[in-house]
Amino acid sequence: MDGFEVMAPAYVYMVRCGGGQLYTGWTNDPAARLHAHKTGQGARATRAFKAEHLAYLERCTDKPSALRREAALKKLTKAEKEALCAAWAQNARPRLSLATRADAAEILAIYNWYVLNRIATFQITPSTLEEYEQWVEDTLARAPLILARDGSGRLLGYACAHRYHPREAFDWDVESTIYCAPDACSAGVGPALYGALLELLNRQGYWNVYALLADPNPASERFHEKFGFVCVGRCPHTGYKFGRWAGLSTWWLPLRRGNTAPQPVRLQLEPEEIARVLDQYSQPGTPQ
Repeated sequence: MDGFEVMAPAYVYMVRCGGGQLYTGWTNDPAARLHAHKTGQGARATRAFKAEHLAYLERCTDKPSALRREAALKKLTKAEKEALCAAWAQNARPRLSLATRADAAEILAIYNWYVLNRIATFQITPSTLEEYEQWVEDTLARAPLILARDGSGRLLGYACAHRYHPREAFDWDVESTIYCAPDACSAGVGPALYGALLELLNRQGYWNVYALLADPNPASERFHEKFGFVCVGRCPHTGYKFGRWAGLSTWWLPLRRGNTAPQPVRLQLEPEEIARVLDQYSQPGTPQ
């Protein structure tokens, strides 16, 4: 299908554990495997030393090549492993930019992966490149569409906002969206994207941000809670995908409070203002 690229099926990784220990393994799903390690459901070593965060990730063509690479990494000295981790962390740090129509194919590749593999979206039929080229332009007409790329230029994820409802009284409300590449589960990609998005939405003059989450989705709920979202409603048994029913929860973040009449939203911020915010959230060590 237009603009869709199948993601690599196997990865080799290192997880940083307590005391500076590094655990090496392989997986088909980096995000799920990292969550398993951090919640005590992974390997014995990560349970014993308490896994902290992803320290290294490398895509391989298939399981056999991942297993060979895993064996090679385990033979490295601690200093050699640390050098690999340091180089990976520097390259994996997200660099933020505003999307253009030319980025539609890369954005679509990430989104269609979720269409085909997750219930984070209730869409079942993959979107086309033509649809997403128009989608990029429509999105940028009202709110930022932010990209995160690594040091080599690979797209790690994107975040944006859309009209919450088409009627005029809802003009100060938006629905937020964020998707990260399935192997971009560390290096602060999600927090950098969402932090920058919410800052820009606030500067535009929006009052309310809503996020609609497939229910259950505890990882996404924890992520939104860190930014101050609260759950204001759950609709069970709402969408049917992958042979099962899922619910839908609504999460709300008030950017402003009070009963005064709102000022018109600034649909387009100045490029210099956007650049300053994106640069702030692209810096290593930025509080998020």
